[in-house]
Amino acid sequence: MILRIVILVIALFYNSLVCAKEIAFSFDDAPRAANGYFDGPNRAANLIKELNDHQIKQAAFFATTQNINLEGAQRLHAYAKAGHIIANHTHTHPDINKTALSDYISEISQADKLLSPYATFKPWFRFPYLREGDTLEKRDGVRAFLSDKGYFNAYITLNNYDWHLESLFQNALKQKKKIDMEKLKALYVDVIMQGINYYDELAVSYLKRSPKHILLLHETDLNALFVGELANTLRANGWRIIDIETAYQDDIATYSTQSVMKYNPGRIGEIAKDNGQKKQLWHRSMNTDYLDSRFEKEVIVTE
Repeated sequence: MILRIVILVIALFYNSLVCAKEIAFSFDDAPRAANGYFDGPNRAANLIKELNDHQIKQAAFFATTQNINLEGAQRLHAYAKAGHIIANHTHTHPDINKTALSDYISEISQADKLLSPYATFKPWFRFPYLREGDTLEKRDGVRAFLSDKGYFNAYITLNNYDWHLESLFQNALKQKKKIDMEKLKALYVDVIMQGINYYDELAVSYLKRSPKHILLLHETDLNALFVGELANTLRANGWRIIDIETAYQDDIATYSTQSVMKYNPGRIGEIAKDNGQKKQLWHRSMNTDYLDSRFEKEVIVTE
C-alpha cells in the first residue's frame, strides 16, 4: 500500500512538471513607429497599464536604437521605470543574411552604447527576424562577439505574426474602414494562442516537458490594446505568467544548435529541427494569406 502511494506521488509530481505551463512576455522593435491608432506616449501609457493591470510585472523590450528620438527615448524610460527590461535589438534592424559580419557586429555595438544608460538595461541580444546567420562564419562570428562582450542570446520559444495583424489594423485605419474592435481582439487572442499551444506541444514532444517559455510580441498598438486579454486567456488555460529573467533560467537557455539556419523559427523550432523534424517549424497561423482572409472576413464591417 505504501509503495503504491509513493508511486502515485512520484507520478503526480512528474506529471505536474511535464504539464507546468509558464510564460514570459517580450516586445521587439521598441520604440516602434506610432502614428496610427495611438501616438507614442499613449501607446506606452496603455501598454504599461495593460501589463500592470494584468500582473505582468517584468517583460523585456528589445530596442532598435535608430528609432530613439526624444519621444522614443521617453517611451523606453517609461518602460524601464515600470520595471521592464531594456535590451539590444541592433541599431537599424538589419537582416544578417544580407549583412556583412563586421557591419552586423557594428550594429550591436552601436545599439549597446545607446542603451547602456537605461536603468534596467541588460546585455541581452535579440536577433532581428530571429535570424542568426546563413553561413557558419556569420553564425559563429556573432556568437563569439556576444560571448566576448558578456551578452546573452535572448531567444524566443513562442513565435507568431502579431506584426502582420498590426499592419492589417493600421492599413484599415488609414483606409477608413469600419473595424469591429471586439472581433479584432478575439482574432488577435486566437491566432497568438494557436502559436503558443503549437510550440508548447512541440516542446513536450521533444523535451518531454513544458519549458519556461518566452513569447515574442512587438511594441504595437494591438498589444497596447489587447495584451491584457491575452494574459486573461492564458491564465484561464492553465498558464502562469512569470518574469522574463526567471524564464531565461530554463535549461534550454544553454542550448546551442549546430545547424546553420537561413531562417530561424525560435528555440523550440531549433530543437525540433535538430531532432529530425523538417516541416511545420512554423505554425499555420503564421501565414499572411490566412491572416489576411480572417481579418477581412471577421474584423472589417461591411455595410
